[in-house]
Amino acid sequence: MVRQFARLRRGTVPESSDYSVVPSDGMCLNVFLVAHAPGAPRRVVLGKVDPSAPWWELAGLGPDRIARLRDRWVLPASQLLLLESPEAAARRLARELLGLDPAPLRDPRVFSETYGRADAEGRDPHWDLHYVYEFDWLFGPVVRTSPWKELALVDVPSTPRAEFGRGHADVLELLGLVAA
Repeated sequence: MVRQFARLRRGTVPESSDYSVVPSDGMCLNVFLVAHAPGAPRRVVLGKVDPSAPWWELAGLGPDRIARLRDRWVLPASQLLLLESPEAAARRLARELLGLDPAPLRDPRVFSETYGRADAEGRDPHWDLHYVYEFDWLFGPVVRTSPWKELALVDVPSTPRAEFGRGHADVLELLGLVAA
């Protein structure tokens, strides 16, 4: 196997090029906000989406994904907007999904995952890069706000894994918080 570096271009790339193509099953650059309860780091702010909110505009979630989330817990998260920096995305999410500005932000923890999906058309796995911004929830009681049906500090290790949506239990597990 020839070593390929993550210098990517779309479309066909000549064999002599120093570029590779985007994996056939795609690649996502994701930002997650993980707000911990002060003194209780296993409790984090999670929400259940309000299907009437403009999730396509907020986080790129179409009706099919919203339907799959049903009543599952998710982190405030989104893919980066095209050419957006991870920090700008984290601030956008804090503002649009939580109604706050957690300044200053600590440096993110960055994780990379690849995995095959049953419905994938290509031979390459899907590739995710996660920028995870952790901070302490110092904003008083968690109150439900739009675009959430419910927003709460949830004890991750005591919550069944099946109650999380979109692989967010996997992201919390990367941080050492394992769902039941």
